[in-house]
Amino acid sequence: MTTARSHRKLLVAFLATALLAAGCGGGDGGGESDEDAGPPQRGGSIVYGLEAETPGGYCLPEAQLAISGIQVARSIFDTLTVPGEDGKMVPYLAKEVTHSDDYTEWTIELREGIVFHDGSKLDAEVVKNNLDAVRGQYEGRNALLGVFVFSDVESVEATGPLTVVVKTKRPWVAFESYLFGGGRFGMMAQAQLDDAETCDRQPIGTGPFKFESWRVGDRLRVERNPDYWQKAPDGKPYPYLDAIEFRPIAENEQRINALQSGEVDAIHTSSTTGVKQLEDLEAAGTVGLYQSTKFAEVGYVMLNASKPPFDDPRVRQALAYGTDRQTSNEVLNEGRGKIASGPFAPGNVGYLKDAGFPGYDPEKARELLDEYEEDTGKKLEFTLNLPPDPELVQAAQYLQANAKEEGITINLRTMDQGQLINAAISGDFQATFWRNHPGGDPDGQYVWWKSDSPVNFGRIDDPEIDRLLDEGRSETDPAKRKEIYEQVNREFGEKVWNLWAGWTTWGIGTSPEVHGLPGPELPGGGDPFPGLALGHPVHGLWVEGGES
Repeated sequence: MTTARSHRKLLVAFLATALLAAGCGGGDGGGESDEDAGPPQRGGSIVYGLEAETPGGYCLPEAQLAISGIQVARSIFDTLTVPGEDGKMVPYLAKEVTHSDDYTEWTIELREGIVFHDGSKLDAEVVKNNLDAVRGQYEGRNALLGVFVFSDVESVEATGPLTVVVKTKRPWVAFESYLFGGGRFGMMAQAQLDDAETCDRQPIGTGPFKFESWRVGDRLRVERNPDYWQKAPDGKPYPYLDAIEFRPIAENEQRINALQSGEVDAIHTSSTTGVKQLEDLEAAGTVGLYQSTKFAEVGYVMLNASKPPFDDPRVRQALAYGTDRQTSNEVLNEGRGKIASGPFAPGNVGYLKDAGFPGYDPEKARELLDEYEEDTGKKLEFTLNLPPDPELVQAAQYLQANAKEEGITINLRTMDQGQLINAAISGDFQATFWRNHPGGDPDGQYVWWKSDSPVNFGRIDDPEIDRLLDEGRSETDPAKRKEIYEQVNREFGEKVWNLWAGWTTWGIGTSPEVHGLPGPELPGGGDPFPGLALGHPVHGLWVEGGES
């Protein structure tokens, strides 16, 4: 039998690695460099360092886009709606989105005069075809995940040149947030939609930049769209930049070094140490920094509840009880981390300061693990998937060594982000570092947690969560919706389906000459969405030294 002290040594380390992955950091906003730099200038290009490649490409109904892929997609494609400053959806390619009194019929009115990069028009027919493609109802396109995402859509009809009507099978209060889809559901030109051979490699959108070239694993280049539909304050079309080159640089430290050396002009990171490094460099005046904790996603260890050992709730609960997250945060993050109580970050519907997630109790952890080992006749063993970031690998190796001393075997499986996602989709994992569930309407989490969903990667099978998610989708009373999602939060706390670590801070580091974050005013007025977990607009980026 192991002691409470030894379990403490092991399990303090367990979520410490996830806290590193969560990337929690300081406050919101950046410096005052934009205010001091004067009016935006046109011309020039930048190199943007991303945390990963998106090898599956950009045929959106079939794409698997994490943050890096979303960031690229947002430069090429526009969505029908986008989140505003308060997280609520506002029209974008759409001029107006309205619904019937019972939320079962949604009318999308498109803006006039918008064209795709190939010169074809954005009209109701191509929007209908895009929506049908992403929901698996368009011949020639094989929607991977959208079939379930849009399973409550009954029909999509083009009722006029610029009017699309969507009917749903039941009231769907948050439907318009799915027209944004976390940046994943941009509108593709008909030519790309019907491209049987190179849909994933020849993206054609309405966005501020046009696809130019791509060497997979090396760089993807986009060039200015001279016919972009949004006008800048100077009366000319956005964007300001002539081009952006996106480069995948998986290691956080390498991205920061590339920024310091001038190899790249901008990077993104959600690493705790990465954000702290950027803060120090900003203070020294060598980089610009925009960071945000608003509408945060959560970093966590996702457990596969469909297979041993995490199909046993005692093991899930033991790891939660045995984790001193506060100590982990102090030791590894200098106390900077924002420890998560559940999937909903502060400010979001469903957030609770205490959702019932187990607190640190090493005696309880020991009791549960000993009971599990006695019943099964074997020591605890599992495989932990993680990305190849040196910080995480080092922390995971420390965890592995401590576990071995206690007779617990943790096998480490390092893989790039694309492989990590594929393993989650196929269920080929026991435990994995994960980052998901950014803020916004909580119905956006329906697809990640519903028991029959293909993107319920943790294989959560919880009838109570299923019931609550269905109620929340159709409930129109805001107070009742709040209660529903708070109860979802409590159910996660009680059942320990995931091991919550911390809410993320994303940081965008730039050279001092790059400006324009988080983006310009929205087409209908109002400030842009301040969160960074779903990328950010790029049409307002500009660099000193361009043409005035």
